[in-house]
Amino acid sequence: MNEQTGGDSPMYKILIEGGSGEIEEKKSRFIATLRPVETQEEAVAFIEEIKKKYWDARHNCSAFVLGDEAQLTRCNDDGEPSGTAGRPMLEVLLGSGVRNVAVVVTRYFGGTLLGTGGLVRAYTQAVQAGLKQCRIGIMRQGVILRIDTDYNNVGKVLYILNDRGIEQQDSAYTDKVSITVRLPIEERESLEKAITESTCGKASYESLESSFYVDKNSEILV
Repeated sequence: MNEQTGGDSPMYKILIEGGSGEIEEKKSRFIATLRPVETQEEAVAFIEEIKKKYWDARHNCSAFVLGDEAQLTRCNDDGEPSGTAGRPMLEVLLGSGVRNVAVVVTRYFGGTLLGTGGLVRAYTQAVQAGLKQCRIGIMRQGVILRIDTDYNNVGKVLYILNDRGIEQQDSAYTDKVSITVRLPIEERESLEKAITESTCGKASYESLESSFYVDKNSEILV
């Protein structure tokens, strides 16, 4: 399920920038490295890259989540007891709400066996530590909207856009004024109503595109 915010607009979290974090458990080092990925091929290539980087480690366990609704997920224990590494790592990613992300947790064995519970806890905490070092943002469902009006009313339109913090994507001044903006889809009706009232109906609207986009003001901490 997509997360919801601000009405009915779907949203999900993404990595704006990956990162890494490390924990230690009974002298074993667990290094979590996270990166944004868009395809399964990218995820697999990233995992192989980290395995080569930490070629001398005992384990390089991995997990990834693709799609705004986590349509594709994979995890791998890389030699750890079944279910003690990849699955807990995947659960952290799913629970965080971050999508299109891959993580590898590298383990340098410290000489002491941790047991099933200890391994699950260590791999879980490693991914959590890694997420804290990443920049995370929100993808919102938005609409590209073209607003047409006349020269007498363009000032009113621009005032409303500025007041609502809506940035112009493009503008054209011909026999009329056309202003293109992008905004969360749930804000469209309210914006059109405000402009129509302010211009006494001397504005028209056309939806050019609907897609997800990164909310520049959404950066959050995990």
